[in-house]
Amino acid sequence: MSAKPIRALAALLLSCAALHVAWAQDAEGQDAAGAQNLAKKLSNPVASLISVPLQFNYDQNIGPARDGDKYLLNIQPVIPVSISSDWNMISRTILPVASQHEVAPGTGSQTGLGDVTQSLFFSPKAPASGGWIWGAGPVLLLPTATDRLLGTGKWGAGPTFVVLRQQGAWTYGMLFNHIWSVGGQSNRTAVSSSFVQPFFSYNTPSAWTFTLQTESTYDWKHSQWSVPINMVAAKLMKFGHQPVQFLLGARYWDHATDNGPHGWAMRAGVVFLFPT
Repeated sequence: MSAKPIRALAALLLSCAALHVAWAQDAEGQDAAGAQNLAKKLSNPVASLISVPLQFNYDQNIGPARDGDKYLLNIQPVIPVSISSDWNMISRTILPVASQHEVAPGTGSQTGLGDVTQSLFFSPKAPASGGWIWGAGPVLLLPTATDRLLGTGKWGAGPTFVVLRQQGAWTYGMLFNHIWSVGGQSNRTAVSSSFVQPFFSYNTPSAWTFTLQTESTYDWKHSQWSVPINMVAAKLMKFGHQPVQFLLGARYWDHATDNGPHGWAMRAGVVFLFPT
């Protein structure tokens, strides 16, 4: 890994340590059970909880010569809406902001917005029999990229669903979607892509969350898998009345496309929570 991401990681670790000290000094009298409950809700993609995650990813060893890298900030607001006494609609948006360098020979650098992915989950407010929680609905791909190499140039649509169970401190489940292109630039490759995300999380009484997951994508047009394995530790803190979760982790590309990332990468982020 180059010096820049190492310095950024070190700065983030120092910031998290300082914030943890400040939080700990002010933690007396706080409701620990409430903090753990909020952290547990964050492990549920269809929880009735407004949140704004800012997720930073760094990938390296990109391209045939393995000399490319990519910085990616995903802005991911989650907004639940009560649509009846029994059902919620949960809006989950992913707005990517990327800066990449030499991801393909002779392409140089690109910085800007990528394509937006918008998901709408319709989910029962009460768990189903056996404690299972689920949600399903449409997913949309919006061609918002500001550079040809940052997006597909296609409008897309398809189904998405999530199913999970929370038992004690454990949360486990899977999120899935599939997107087909339905329009856009005629000179761009059509999209047919499946996203599969199995996840396992453990929440501690002190509002730590440890997560193991993959964010696997299968490109049906090129018959290629991308399988990053993510290992993330997150801590929920409270500043006054504002709960905030900080996360830091690593990921390993178990399988990637020919020109995709290889080896180890890093993930960091912050999640702003707005519980009702």
